[in-house]
Amino acid sequence: MISNHQSLSLSPFMAIYDIVVPKYNMLRQINELVDFSFVLVELQNKYCLDNGRNA
Repeated sequence: MISNHQSLSLSPFMAIYDIVVPKYNMLRQINELVDFSFVLVELQNKYCLDNGRNA
């Protein structure tokens, strides 16, 4: 199953995101305003823990 988004660490360089992307950038604001947790529900049956690679 897909892990929760908050526990996902994509890169050791994630701190650079705060430096490079301005605080009032439109994409940053969208990420804070929109709840994307529905994606986990939609993709839950597309991945398997015991057969093949995890998401």
